Amino acid sequence: MTDNDEILFKDEVQPVASVSEAQEGWKILIVDDEADVHSVTVYMLAGQEYRGRKFNFLHAYSGEEAKVVLMEHPDVAVILLDVVMETDDSGLRLVKYIRDELCNYEVRIILRTGQPGKAPAAQVILDYDIDDYKEKTELTLEKMLVTLISALRSYSFITTIENNRKGLRRIIEASSDIFERQSLQKLGCGVLSQLTSILQLKKDAVYSHASGLAASGIKGKSIVLAATGDFCDSVEMPIEEVKGEMMHRALARAKTQPHGFYCEGGKCAWYFQSKTGSENFLYFEISKDLDENDQDLLELFFTNVSLAFDNLFLNKGIEDTQKEVIFHIAETMECRSAETGSHVRRVSEYVRLLALKYGLGEEQAEMLKLASTAHDLGKIGIPDSILNKPGPLTPEEYEIIKSHVQRGHDLLMRSSSPIIQTAARIILLHHERWDGQGYPQGLVGEETHIHGRIVAVADVFDALSNKRVYHEAWTWDEVFAHFLEESGKHFDPCLVDILLENRDEFIAIWEEYHDEGAAC
Repeated sequence: MTDNDEILFKDEVQPVASVSEAQEGWKILIVDDEADVHSVTVYMLAGQEYRGRKFNFLHAYSGEEAKVVLMEHPDVAVILLDVVMETDDSGLRLVKYIRDELCNYEVRIILRTGQPGKAPAAQVILDYDIDDYKEKTELTLEKMLVTLISALRSYSFITTIENNRKGLRRIIEASSDIFERQSLQKLGCGVLSQLTSILQLKKDAVYSHASGLAASGIKGKSIVLAATGDFCDSVEMPIEEVKGEMMHRALARAKTQPHGFYCEGGKCAWYFQSKTGSENFLYFEISKDLDENDQDLLELFFTNVSLAFDNLFLNKGIEDTQKEVIFHIAETMECRSAETGSHVRRVSEYVRLLALKYGLGEEQAEMLKLASTAHDLGKIGIPDSILNKPGPLTPEEYEIIKSHVQRGHDLLMRSSSPIIQTAARIILLHHERWDGQGYPQGLVGEETHIHGRIVAVADVFDALSNKRVYHEAWTWDEVFAHFLEESGKHFDPCLVDILLENRDEFIAIWEEYHDEGAAC
């Protein structure tokens, strides 16, 4: 990756509360067994606020009560905690629980005690993850406010850093597999999360991208690839279908501005066109005026993310071309066989269903579905007289038929494409058997890759349930009885169980793509 391709981030800026946060206020939990302490604390701090957010007090009168409150309110910002309650170390035990069991490292904890001798300050500060330790008698209004504001400032920065970490993690996850459509979404969501966190934007934001590359398949359409807040449900929708009059008005105005940036009344939009012709829109809402540094960050965001998305769409175009080639090869093979009809289509659908039921992910199941269409590629070198022979094959002819797996594998094995590599594996392995009596390698059980075991079930299932030159279509009872009998012999028992438990779904696929004359 070159310097120009890196995702760049601006230095930390001061967090500013959004409207929704301001309405909710800072959550401050008072934990003390004396009711007077609660009332005095609330009275002292009534009407105070920090960064436009008021103080919202929660109450607990024991360590156990505090645990319940913290489970219900994981976003508590500060805890004013008594040391001595139901036991002499209730407060210290609660600190351990918060840090070690809840794994909550964001909340700021201020210990308050009326009995300093029970827990010496020097020892407590060293042994426990707390932010301050005060005697109740020294906490005047001024000192209380200074202590609390300092804790809130720390909490605000810590949560900002955590939001940045989560956004960066999504970006890293996306980079591991840039070929998949889902990775485009992860990358967009991660970068958008990073941006909104650093600028402290409001939660509602949309990023849409219209590729300028014909290979993307959606040239001219602006598709939402990342969204937050109320716009979350709009991911993958065309931007014109997303609800929000103010958003559309802002985007339209941005496109007419010299630098593509428009901001008025807290509604902002940025339009940017990359060198490859892709169009990028960002809509967001702010609760503060953007300074020059903020605008520099936005420009960096668009410059870099636009390059990233263009690269991903270009790779997607290459992958789509590979898919098209594989489908054409499969169709060519289908035409050579006298009676296979929609065999390739049905097998690919069976394979996808088996893969999902087996527990493979959606992306892997889709790749397996595509790759399985080439499972008979090697038959391109088999003479028609053998391939379409209506009677039994001689031993010599059977050996020629068996050679198709190695032929097909050898045609594809040198490709670096993950899809074509998967197709090569399937071609080589889909005639192996669970009991080791298959070919070409005589693999036993799980020595055969799961891809080969899945296609073996799907291929035979389709061969039995449809008419062939060498047999009539079997009835469903005969088909399923055969798989039950061959479980643990020809087929992986787990896959047979999946087939039998979901027979209606497999029959539904057959009915959708069956050939005329098939008699199940």
